[in-house]
Amino acid sequence: MELRQLRYFLSVVEHGSMGKAALELGVVTSALSQQISRLEGELSTRLLQRTSGGVVPTDAGLAFWRQAQLALRHVDDAARAARSARLSGHVSVGMAPSTASVMGVEFMQAMRSRYPDVRLHMVESLSGNLASMLSARQIDLAVLFREAPAQRWSVQPLLDERLFLIGAGDLEGMPANKSIRLKHLGKLPLVLPSGSHGLRSLLLSAFRRAEYEPNIVAEVDGLALLMDFVRAGIGATIQPGAALARPENRTLKSVPVAEKYATRPNMLASISDDELSPAGLAARVVLADVARRLVDEGRWPGARLRVPQPSQTVKTS
Repeated sequence: MELRQLRYFLSVVEHGSMGKAALELGVVTSALSQQISRLEGELSTRLLQRTSGGVVPTDAGLAFWRQAQLALRHVDDAARAARSARLSGHVSVGMAPSTASVMGVEFMQAMRSRYPDVRLHMVESLSGNLASMLSARQIDLAVLFREAPAQRWSVQPLLDERLFLIGAGDLEGMPANKSIRLKHLGKLPLVLPSGSHGLRSLLLSAFRRAEYEPNIVAEVDGLALLMDFVRAGIGATIQPGAALARPENRTLKSVPVAEKYATRPNMLASISDDELSPAGLAARVVLADVARRLVDEGRWPGARLRVPQPSQTVKTS
């Protein structure tokens, strides 16, 4: 198998046409078709399906396309690193909104300082979406809150976040205590993420253990809008301390949730070590270092570091 064949295949999939791909690559269509046929022969499987409108990848072709993208990206990164004689390339990192609010800028600055030639692509999305992107090799690593089925992941515990009841100081029903048990929230109106959100699943489990029926007045699946509702006095919310990181939220009152099981685990997940590029490996180390520093400096409210463990590979059962 030649790198040229991989590049040819990716171009055909991108354009959906042998003719358009050949034009971009500067080769004749027959030569391009011959190389694709050789590739399919070597793999003993059909990668492309010819249609009246062009070509589309088969299921095998789609799986091969994802891995071919990754392989060529690593080759290009290696070539750039060799030319510059220092670490280069690019890496994509996913963070949930709450995580990004407390460490997104710090991580970017640390990467620029240590590895100025590494191009960083940041993705902010819900943890479940990031897990899906990681499984599809659309991102290299992410901070996740629970494990999800994946082909091959390297996972290491990062930290645990204590949950806080957060609300406007004049919201009726906000407790004056130094901490609050869930069963003592009474009819306090709550604004929470919907059932598809990982935090909501954690909270529902905690509510059941506390034998408490919450008074949920609104469901919001975006942290910025959710905190807008809280600042407007529509209700209180239960979030990790990272939700208070942005300046506009620091005027809100926060009360730690007393239950020890009401914590959110954070894990650093990446594609497997044998797939992760040198830039990705470096970014993983920097991300863990930044998290550790923020906790040590007291800049990540309610966070407690996990004892570092060797990376472990998680496979689909």
